[in-house]
Amino acid sequence: MNNSDKISNNKLGFIKNLGIFDLDRWEEIWITITHNKSRSILTAFGVFWGMFMLVAMVGAGVALQRGMNSQIEGFATNSCFVWADRTSLPYNGLKKGRGWDMLNEDIPVILNKVPEVQYLAPVLFGGGGTNNVTRNDLAGTFNVKGNYPSYNMIDASKMVYGRYINDVDIAEKRKVCIIGERVYEVLFPTKENPVGKQIKVNGIYFQIVGVGRHTSSVNIGGDEQETVVLPFSTMQQAFNQGNVVHFLAVTAQPGVKVKDLEEKIRTVLKERHNISPDDKSAVGGMNIEDQFTMFLYLGIGIASLIWVVGLGTLFAGGIGISNIMLVTVRERTKEIGIRRALGATPRNIITQILSESIVLTLLAGIAGLVFGVGLLYLVGVGLSQSDQFFKDPQISFGVAIASLFILLVIGTLAGFLPANRALSIKPIEAIREE
Repeated sequence: MNNSDKISNNKLGFIKNLGIFDLDRWEEIWITITHNKSRSILTAFGVFWGMFMLVAMVGAGVALQRGMNSQIEGFATNSCFVWADRTSLPYNGLKKGRGWDMLNEDIPVILNKVPEVQYLAPVLFGGGGTNNVTRNDLAGTFNVKGNYPSYNMIDASKMVYGRYINDVDIAEKRKVCIIGERVYEVLFPTKENPVGKQIKVNGIYFQIVGVGRHTSSVNIGGDEQETVVLPFSTMQQAFNQGNVVHFLAVTAQPGVKVKDLEEKIRTVLKERHNISPDDKSAVGGMNIEDQFTMFLYLGIGIASLIWVVGLGTLFAGGIGISNIMLVTVRERTKEIGIRRALGATPRNIITQILSESIVLTLLAGIAGLVFGVGLLYLVGVGLSQSDQFFKDPQISFGVAIASLFILLVIGTLAGFLPANRALSIKPIEAIREE
C-alpha cells in the first residue's frame, strides 16, 4: 500500500484531527515504519545496538567499581603505614646505613605532637617456622601478628565467632588470640565453636577469643585469613621483643590529608632517633590514600570513556534515523503537498515527522535497554556463583531514565532536518509531482 492509497482508504480522515497525536496519527506512524520495513529495521538496529552497548558498558563499569570497592571493604582509605628503615645520610657523627627501631615510647609522643591522628595502632610481626601453630595433633604454618584494638578500626575484620582484642587484653597482657578463617579451618575441621579453646603459637599456649573474617583484599604483613593475632603487649613480652615496634598504622582526622599527616609523623620520628631531616629513606612509608585516589580517578576515567563511546554510538544511530526520515519525506512529497493544500499547518507537518522519528528511536532504544538489562542480570547471576573481581553488573533506575531521555532528544534532533525539508515542499508543486 502506497501513501496515496492510504489517504484514499482512510477517506482523508486525518482532516478531522489535524495536528493532534491521536490513534489515527499512531496508525500513520506504524504504516510509515512498516512501509519502509527493511530500511526501518536496519536503521532501528543502529539505535538498538547503541543503547545496548551503552547499557552493557555502564553495567560493566558499575560491576568493576563494585568489585574494586569490595576489595577494600573495611579498610580505611585515609590511612598510611610507617616503619623503620636504614638511614641514607650521615648525621651528628653517625654513619649512613644505620639501622634503628621504633619504640613504645614513640607512640605517646606522636599522639601528643600530631593532633591530626585519628587512630594509631602499633604492629608486631612474628614467625616461628614450619607448623608453628598447633592444636592437639593438628598443625599449620601461619603468620603471627601483635595488634592493638585500634587496628581493627583501620583494617576491619568481621567476627565470625567471639570478639576482637580489647584494651583489657593489652593492659593485662592476656594470653589470648584471634585466628583467621583459614587457621580455623585447619585446626577445627569439625567446624565447632573455637572460642575458649587453647592453641599453641610458637610453643606458647593462647586461648582463642575470636575468629575474624578479613573483609578487604588488602593484606599488610601477610594474608589475614592465615594469621594469628595476639595482643601487642602480650606478644612483646611472650616472645622477648622488648619495646620494639615493627610497624605503625595510622589514620587521619576528617579533612586532613594523609600526606601531611605522614610527613609530620616522619618528622617526629627523625627528631627522636637522631636522623637527618633530609633523609628520605630512613622512615619507610606507604600512603593508602594516594593509592585509592588513583583507583578513584581510574574509575572516573573509565566511566567517562563508557559514556562517550555509548553516546557516540547512539548519536550514530540517530543520524541513521534522520537519513531514513529524509527518504520518507521524499517518498511522501505528494501526500504532504495534499495535506498542506487541505489546510495542514506547518506545526501539523512538523509534529507528524518528529513523532515518526521519535517513535522509531524510542522503540529501538527501549528494545536495546531491555535486552541489555536482561543480559546484565544473567551475567550477574553467573558471577554471583563465584568470588569474582566484577560484582553485580547492573544499571540504576536513574541511568535508565537518563538514557531514555537522551533517546528522546536524539529522536527529536533526528527529525528536525526531515521536518524542515517537509516544510519546504510547496503544495502545488507536490501535487503535480509524479
